Amino acid sequence: MVKPDIPLLAHPAGEQSSVECLPEAVGLCADTFGGRVHVEWDPTAAATPLGQLPFFVEFLKLGGLFEPWVADCPLTLRSPNAPAKRDILGTLVLAVLAGHQRYAHITALRGDAVNAALLGMRRVMSEDSVRRALAKIDEAAGVDWLQRHLDYTFRPLLGEPWILDVDTTVKPLYGRQEGAVVGYNPHKPGRPSHTYHSYAIAELRLILEVEVQAGNQHASKHSAPGLWALLARIGREAWPQLLRGDCDWGTEANMSRAEREGLAYLFKLRLTRNAKRLIERAMTEPGWMTAGQGWQGKEASLRLVGWSRHRRVILLRRPIERTVAVIDGDGSGRQLDLYFGEITADPAAKVFEYAVLVTSLANEVLTVAQLYRDRAAGENNFDELKNHWGWGGFTTRDLQRCRLMARIVALIYNWWSLFVRLADPDQHTEAITSRPLLLYGVGRQTRHANQTTITITSTHGKAGHVRRMLAEVVTFFTSLRPTAEQLSDLQRWYRILSRALVKYLKGRQLGPPPIPLPA
Repeated sequence: MVKPDIPLLAHPAGEQSSVECLPEAVGLCADTFGGRVHVEWDPTAAATPLGQLPFFVEFLKLGGLFEPWVADCPLTLRSPNAPAKRDILGTLVLAVLAGHQRYAHITALRGDAVNAALLGMRRVMSEDSVRRALAKIDEAAGVDWLQRHLDYTFRPLLGEPWILDVDTTVKPLYGRQEGAVVGYNPHKPGRPSHTYHSYAIAELRLILEVEVQAGNQHASKHSAPGLWALLARIGREAWPQLLRGDCDWGTEANMSRAEREGLAYLFKLRLTRNAKRLIERAMTEPGWMTAGQGWQGKEASLRLVGWSRHRRVILLRRPIERTVAVIDGDGSGRQLDLYFGEITADPAAKVFEYAVLVTSLANEVLTVAQLYRDRAAGENNFDELKNHWGWGGFTTRDLQRCRLMARIVALIYNWWSLFVRLADPDQHTEAITSRPLLLYGVGRQTRHANQTTITITSTHGKAGHVRRMLAEVVTFFTSLRPTAEQLSDLQRWYRILSRALVKYLKGRQLGPPPIPLPA
């Protein structure tokens, strides 16, 4: 006996718990201020809230980003009922793009019957399947896999002059996780945490690498081994023109290593006793010059206790209102310390905010001061990655999966940032703006005459502008597609980067890589 065909639902039940629901054919009525409204559910409709995702998927396909990433994944599942690697990794891409912070949030994607197929997936996997799959990836093999693909995204850009920003951010934890140790945590003192040591291309805000360590391993001495390993891997021909960091990096070990390697550096100094004495002497001396944005600067030489030699320092000061001055009376040596002995005794005297920079650069004071002020964009980067991309979440008991997810988030963040640059090459647009602009939109999929159509309804106030931006992206993809078969993935990626970063490259096409790229 032939069994009748059973239609497949667009929203599979998956592993979710059973709940009581109304029959599908029954609608409801709601009495609103606009009148009586009839509400019905259509569980078979192919719809998605990420209606503009097809353009990003084409970016991944033409750039050779997603397919090799899936193929190289060191995940092996031998059970005949095990999910496919593509389904696991595609689910993670959708979750990170949607701004999820926890594995449990993946459940919100289970009803999306449109975008899974665009990535070549059979279905969106459950949160438990994703967690279990990540646990089966060997940490060393997984880090090597993810780092190779991070390198692929940014390596063509290292032939251009660039600045390397190094910094650390804190991720507070609220359970019993491996590496959850009480350390430096200015916003939640006493709270266990992990520390994220990151290295980034400053102007482009692209992540080169991220390391997750225990909460008490926040100092630069824990970042330095990863930094020099990164520089050794990319090769001296692709090294940055400047290494830039905060006051934690202004140590003898870091500066002497940079000097031995011939790498220029710019760090901020802690306001130790000898640094304060230098400032107090300089405050009454002439020679202060304009350093930009209300600051004044003065060049000096300083050798602190533990330093092997004298080094060039730039003293910066800026007058502020006396009412906001903070005087360090407890001797804790805080960074914002505005007391200069007799200088502030006179009520009519000015009160200054000040800082000390140490550098091997020979540039004038104004240039050095501006270079360090530009580093403030790195703090915005941390805010975006922690609050809008998942660095502040996706926490598990073991450190291995946290390390893998930190790199997966960084990789998808780089992909999306470059795609947004392709649509708007003038600036870096944070996720809180770019997602509603270029990703969100109700999409309904229909199929007729063997042709699939996704109808997008965008509620964004700039919907017309978004449509024009995406039309230009599609025009570029259309011009690239006829030659796609003649070009390798790497050659196509060079052309895409040249178009996305046209402002950064000043209209030039990227040349061959400075060193051989991995296949």
